[in-house]
Amino acid sequence: MHGRVRPILLEHWGNGKDEDMKIFGPLPNQISKKISYIEHMKSSKFCICPMGFEVNSPRIVEAFYYECVPVIIADNFVLPFEEVLDWSAFSVVVAEKDIPNLKDILLRIPLRKYIRMQQCVKRLQRHFLWHPRPEKYDLFHMILHSIWFSRLNHMNPS
Repeated sequence: MHGRVRPILLEHWGNGKDEDMKIFGPLPNQISKKISYIEHMKSSKFCICPMGFEVNSPRIVEAFYYECVPVIIADNFVLPFEEVLDWSAFSVVVAEKDIPNLKDILLRIPLRKYIRMQQCVKRLQRHFLWHPRPEKYDLFHMILHSIWFSRLNHMNPS
């Protein structure tokens, strides 16, 4: 299990405890035989992105790729490119202490807001894609901008 958040998430919501909350550790065989991990992600409105041991969660990028709204569960997590992206427009950030309330938090999101968030996810995909030859506003350019912004802040601390 990766990190401190996932065991708590599984304790409250894991392995079929709630029919609406499809949260698993490793995808069980009886499920993976019916639906692949990719199909599972693509069919989800929200993709849970719990903090792992690393400074990032690959599931955030997978959520963009599969067009589901990322639900980031990590305290004090520095989101990629947050100097230029308004993460509240296309993701849900949930405090670790609120894991028991996760379903209620997601159910309180109005349908119109969810649709706007998913549309933003689709528009933002290009910022998280790597191309053999860089394209305008792709991941290569986002990384360059992030480095530039970081250097600028080091040269001119506020």
